[in-house]
Amino acid sequence: MKHRLKFTGKKLIRIGILLLGVSLVTFLLMCASPLDPLQTNVGQVALGSMSAEQVERLEAYWGVDTPPVQRYLGWLSGVLQGDFGTSLLYRQPVMTVIGERLGNSFLLLLAAWMISGVLGMALGVTAGAFRGKWPDKLIRGYCIVISSTPAFWLAILLLMIFSVWLGWLPVGLSVPAGMAAEAVSAADRLRHAILPALTLSITGVANIALHTREKMIDVMESDYVLFARARGESELSVVLRHGLRNVSLPAITLQFASVSEIIGGSVLVEQVFSYPGLGQAAVTAGLGSDLPLLLGITVITAAIVFAGNLIADLLYGVVDPRIRRGTARE
Repeated sequence: MKHRLKFTGKKLIRIGILLLGVSLVTFLLMCASPLDPLQTNVGQVALGSMSAEQVERLEAYWGVDTPPVQRYLGWLSGVLQGDFGTSLLYRQPVMTVIGERLGNSFLLLLAAWMISGVLGMALGVTAGAFRGKWPDKLIRGYCIVISSTPAFWLAILLLMIFSVWLGWLPVGLSVPAGMAAEAVSAADRLRHAILPALTLSITGVANIALHTREKMIDVMESDYVLFARARGESELSVVLRHGLRNVSLPAITLQFASVSEIIGGSVLVEQVFSYPGLGQAAVTAGLGSDLPLLLGITVITAAIVFAGNLIADLLYGVVDPRIRRGTARE
């Protein structure tokens, strides 16, 4: 137990350093952006009609008149005290905006993560077990097509089919338009989340399935599987007892590594469906030069991804005791 805590502590320190690097890179990219916060959010015509004092107040509000080093150190000092600042566009605390948007995206991201993981592993195991046969060719063809298909194009296609042509599902948003918040039911939220979640699930399946297929092929060609077949074990028993057990570790890695892909894909998908989630807030913050909000979203999402990788590392010891013993000797 002591060694596991030591291992976790080292990982947390690395995560802290990585988050610092992520925030610094994000800040530098925003500083290098050609977008002028005043012209983007106020407009050139409105700026021309303002007095010098009004322009100075706007520059102070958007931080244009503050040196970049001072701005970043001021933001970092606030974060270390638990204050991510105030959103310049929403005029609310950054964590309040992130909490609301993450709450909208949570069901969407969780459903896509679980469906893509389970379905991807099932397809990968099936393709590896039937290597060279029609199930393998069908699954590989599907994965290659999907992996080369942009997420936003697939989202538009599903939107046209199920919302415009068939009329089965809503066109966009996370709740029915014009409905009071207290009147929105869980079923309404679920219906609005189906298409975005389906889009993210379809695009997330391909990589997991292809990687699992390769690992499954290696297992099926191993000596211990050959020995199991020589003992008279059925093909189904070989796949379930030896195949699934030995592809479980790579599957855990792929499953938690796919968190970053799903979060990244949600940025485009939420834009297509006008879904008011964290991805859409990130786009709005970037285009609107809302530096505190964009930094907050970047750090929080990066922390979620790093936490997923940490959980995967800890689960390794549960799945395979040899890894747990190897970690303990470090």
